[in-house]
Amino acid sequence: MSTWRTNIREVTPYTPGEQPNKENMIKLNTNENPYPPSPMVEAGGKEMEDWRLYPDPSVTKLVHALAQYHGLLDEQVFVGVGSDDVLAMSFLTFFNSDKPILFPDITYSFYDVWAELYKIPYKRVPLTEQFRLVKEDYQQENGGIVFPNPNAPTGILEPVSFVEDIVRGNPDSVVIVDEAYIDFGGETCLNLIHRYENLLVVRTYSKSRSLAGLRVGYCMGNKELIEALNNVKQSYNSYTMNQAAIALGTASLKDEDYFREHVAKIISTREWVGEELRKLHFSFAPSSANFLFITHERVKAKDIFEMLKEQDIYVRYFDKPRIDNYLRVTIGTDEQMQQFIDALKRYLNVK
Repeated sequence: MSTWRTNIREVTPYTPGEQPNKENMIKLNTNENPYPPSPMVEAGGKEMEDWRLYPDPSVTKLVHALAQYHGLLDEQVFVGVGSDDVLAMSFLTFFNSDKPILFPDITYSFYDVWAELYKIPYKRVPLTEQFRLVKEDYQQENGGIVFPNPNAPTGILEPVSFVEDIVRGNPDSVVIVDEAYIDFGGETCLNLIHRYENLLVVRTYSKSRSLAGLRVGYCMGNKELIEALNNVKQSYNSYTMNQAAIALGTASLKDEDYFREHVAKIISTREWVGEELRKLHFSFAPSSANFLFITHERVKAKDIFEMLKEQDIYVRYFDKPRIDNYLRVTIGTDEQMQQFIDALKRYLNVK
């Protein structure tokens, strides 16, 4: 083997949901929003600067808009290219101890990828049989903690008091709470950042704001955490956020009525779909996200996944321990979900 090959950084990459491109397909596998973004987003494109110029490296306009939206100071907000970028930058910035970072064994599968990439020691903390976090398990020695709330792919939400107990019990570690799905029925722990200097709350435009293709994510915390993130970003790539994302991301925040209306639509559809799935003998925990994590009492998840795929209905199947008999189903429009339910009924021979 050539010597240069021994110096290549090797890592098992994150595997995203399948991205088919077929006419009339129903795509319920990547937790995208089925509705278009606010019309104000399109109008916001007119505010973009001269394309020949570099974008603002400080993302001042969007940072200020987000700070105002959440009642924070500009110095408490950091913006990145999707929440994945924000999380990756946070791993690089805050998880530099020889002690292992902690995250659930069933969770967002990018966490261990970043840990491996940055050579961060880590430990997967088992969820209960009901897929719940055990807060006492996070009171062990660690170099940092990260978990989504609601969790993914389960959709289960832990209460703010539960999160606070973990943060309070780890004053020497940065605790990152990934709130990618919080708008779909959960209570945010954002207010805790005023009481705990070690808490970082991460959000995304990809789910509730219908802008997965734009790539806008952000996090909120105390000024020292945000300053540290900006220092690492400026040492890595000053111009990560392009002009379009800055302008359109700012415009999206101006249409609160549209935002709330379409989040409510998804929640309503989620509850209706849940009722229909129970009639078909599927079971699942209550979801506070824009998806359901389902299993059937007698039919294997992989068989259902393959059947749906043959009909150009795409859901997410995880071939992993403990969850290999579950499917994660993104909530689409009522029409899409009716076709999904009808396909299940035909397959299960239910009228």
